[in-house]
Amino acid sequence: MSNEDPPGLDLNRLRGHLDRELPGLVTAPLSAEVVKGGRSNLTYVVSDGTNRWVVRRPPLGHVLPTAHDMKREHRVMSALGDTAVPVPATLLLCEDESVLGAQFYVMEYVPGTPYRAREELAALGPGRTRAIADELIDTLVELHAVDPATVGLADFGRPEGFLERQLRRWKKQLDASRSRDLPGIDTLHDRLAARVPESPAPAIVHGDYRLDNVLVGDDYRIKAVLDWEMSTIGDPLTDLALLVAYAERDALDLQIVSNVSSAPGYPGTDEVISRYARLSGRDVSTLDWYVGFAFFKLAVILEGIHYRFSHGQTVGEGFDDIGAGVPPLVAHGNSVLGQDVHTLGRSVRKN
Repeated sequence: MSNEDPPGLDLNRLRGHLDRELPGLVTAPLSAEVVKGGRSNLTYVVSDGTNRWVVRRPPLGHVLPTAHDMKREHRVMSALGDTAVPVPATLLLCEDESVLGAQFYVMEYVPGTPYRAREELAALGPGRTRAIADELIDTLVELHAVDPATVGLADFGRPEGFLERQLRRWKKQLDASRSRDLPGIDTLHDRLAARVPESPAPAIVHGDYRLDNVLVGDDYRIKAVLDWEMSTIGDPLTDLALLVAYAERDALDLQIVSNVSSAPGYPGTDEVISRYARLSGRDVSTLDWYVGFAFFKLAVILEGIHYRFSHGQTVGEGFDDIGAGVPPLVAHGNSVLGQDVHTLGRSVRKN
């Protein structure tokens, strides 16, 4: 860790705010490091030499409307603290942008590994990889089983018309980040808009649920689910479809964020779908639409990151090839629409 300020984090101002709001928490000057691997909000591990905490704040520029909502992340993790869903304990939310130049929150540091690469899982062996993947699915089922009202999240979202609003939202996000021609992306949006399915009973939705957004402990159990910036109350099948989309992307060698689902032992698409359906009791017969939407959403997210990187408004490594990954996502999103749920896992094959 460094005693120098990382981009977007003034350690002296942070220390002063923590001393005022949580007296006695920090006992020595702070040091910090940027957590690698993030592609959206900025995450830092901060230490006083004895204890460690995590600070989250939005990117340094081009913050899209409704995106990078620190208050939202803080609220949902606080609400889930007493449920079966593993989340870090939240310590503080700061909505005063004069402190660090943006809203931020502080949470406990949870030891664990965010597996991002096939090679990392392959080193564990197929059995442990399968156990981790199964627990990833089971944890999603646990999340979707939480009653929002019971944990104080009854007003956390509007499930009525959720999918239609999601389409409009991500179209607006796309338009706000347009800086180049993306053939097929408007066609994909229009095809999705033409046949929006009827949603099942609403649930707490993570919005970007995948293996590298959870921390796995030394016992290969999930210790914390992270990155709740897109969480809401809505259609739970959007979370399942995103897991499927990541797996199909890996099988197509579109290794943009992580390629964990191509590791030996990781369950195939059919197995992921059937395990979720069996444990949750939900009908997944219209999942092809949700997977097409997941590819649209992924394309828009990566295009926003590409925009920020090309304008020098984000920090970290691994951003230079993000833009090249967007067109293949669009193309596969168009190709997956119209497939039956039982053929999704057979449209591409893992090695």
